[in-house]
Amino acid sequence: MSRTPDQATPSTDRPSTLRAIGRIWPYVEPYRWRLLGGMAAAMGASLVALAIPYVLQWLVDGPLSSRDAALIWPAGLGVLALGALEAFFIASRRRLVMRPSTRIETSMRNALYAKLQDLPVAFHDRWESGQLLSRSVSDLSLIRRWLAFGVVLLVVNIVTIAVGFVVLFTFGWLLGLIFLVASIPLWINGLLFERKYSVVARRSQDQVGDLATSVEQSVHGIRVLKAFGRGRSKLEEFSEQAEALRGTEIEKAKAIASIWLWLLLVPDVAFALCLLAGIWLASQGELTVGQLFAFFATATVLRFPIESIGFFLSMTFDTRTAVDRFFEVMDSENTIQDPEHPRTIAEPHGALSFNDVHFRYQDATDEYPDLVDGVELQLHPGETMALVGLTGSGKTTLLSLVPRLYDVTGGSITIDGVDVRDLTRAELRRHVGVAFEDATLFSTSVRDNVLLGRPDLEGAEAERIMREALEIAQASFVDDLPDGVHTRVGEEGMSLSGGQRQRLALARAIAARPSVLVLDDPLSALDVDTEARVEAGLRRVLAETTSLIVAHRPSTVTLADRVALMEGGRITAVGTHSELMATNEHYRYVISSLDEDDAPAREEAMA
Repeated sequence: MSRTPDQATPSTDRPSTLRAIGRIWPYVEPYRWRLLGGMAAAMGASLVALAIPYVLQWLVDGPLSSRDAALIWPAGLGVLALGALEAFFIASRRRLVMRPSTRIETSMRNALYAKLQDLPVAFHDRWESGQLLSRSVSDLSLIRRWLAFGVVLLVVNIVTIAVGFVVLFTFGWLLGLIFLVASIPLWINGLLFERKYSVVARRSQDQVGDLATSVEQSVHGIRVLKAFGRGRSKLEEFSEQAEALRGTEIEKAKAIASIWLWLLLVPDVAFALCLLAGIWLASQGELTVGQLFAFFATATVLRFPIESIGFFLSMTFDTRTAVDRFFEVMDSENTIQDPEHPRTIAEPHGALSFNDVHFRYQDATDEYPDLVDGVELQLHPGETMALVGLTGSGKTTLLSLVPRLYDVTGGSITIDGVDVRDLTRAELRRHVGVAFEDATLFSTSVRDNVLLGRPDLEGAEAERIMREALEIAQASFVDDLPDGVHTRVGEEGMSLSGGQRQRLALARAIAARPSVLVLDDPLSALDVDTEARVEAGLRRVLAETTSLIVAHRPSTVTLADRVALMEGGRITAVGTHSELMATNEHYRYVISSLDEDDAPAREEAMA
């Protein structure tokens, strides 16, 4: 399996953490004042906490030393007032930052989803769905928590530590110097911690994405796993991935534990040294008891900011990885874009033309041949053409080029004389309807699935178009569902049979009322009688629509006015079924192979 972008090893020359996280500024900017307000409130709480030791110093050296009971109560009330003010600032900080952080998360998630919808199918061919899911859920949630909590307290705690050290020096320069020197190992370990932890954090988040992919694939393929009895094998694979993630999480925990060792040990050692020095200075009369008491009160206030640095650093580095992963998707190039000066089709007739069309996947090298190699084919307005060929001849790929699910790498495809690349994607897909053999439905109502391509319809007109499409596709079974057309189908329509899903997908393509209809073997899962009725209905639709149908069954060929034979990515013959049967040996071979493949398919559909 080739290495995908989400599996890439982090580069050693990555930008700084601050610069990398700074890329989310466009999403943060609309809410910057509330976030700064929250940071200011947190700063106010820290400064109030640092002011309390000054009151305690005055209390110890003044009223308590002189035993003046009249001044003790005011001092106590002063401490109480400062405590209440600190609590107010903390509550204000929470109120100010919580709502903006959730809105930032929502805007980033919407932007990511819009990007995923806009990126071409080739992008989704390369990326695992679990990796995209973990980026849109867990990574963005981590960014939200960091904005609401991590960055605010990280900045405030760093400033608190700096201000606190100044305060410590005011109570005793020697004690402050001891405390400062003792903290130097913390900063050294913090720098070493970033280099090690950022690599492990990236690996962990990628492994979470891989694990999500395994769960998703197993859930979607549960019928296959049960049918082949491969549940235990998949469990073993999942267990290996989970064990690898566990090992990475343990490595992360060890990295965090190593810095926590210093964060807990160094302050305790500094406290002990300062206590010894403070007692000696007090005995020499160079320090009052009130100053010593206030020094340790201030050091106690600084203990949480110092100890929390490790937690907030690890959270920051996790966030940096989450931001990197988010922008890996957002920075992905969209190779299929709307033209700068789009054209329109004022009066669509449906003339479809393939002009020396070539296609190969973008990551293929010159060693590989084109999947579509110089196709020349013209469909007249209202004509129905069947596309036949052996497996791997390029039929489905050719169909995917019409609605620009992929872009041609050579030549052009035109509709009514206009290159499809000169139309906006929205307009192109209004003119082109698609139904694939592998019918995909969404976990919503039958009605919404059928009218997916007609958001412009409402009321009675929508009902009429939907009913007509369901009738043509022989999908009247929807009226027997619990809530009729308002019944929600299961995920990917798995609550329906294969034939039912295929008929709803066909109805969806018909309801779109396109001028060009491309169908990839849309009747493969139907039984003989249902297929005949659907074909009769399709003849009425196809009489007014230009249609290109990939045929894997001889019965589908009978729908067509003409047939195009595809070999090795090329169109080698075009004519009516009778003409090709009489003149083309390879066509006769293809039709005979379709006859052979058709029997088991019918038996399976009828079972």
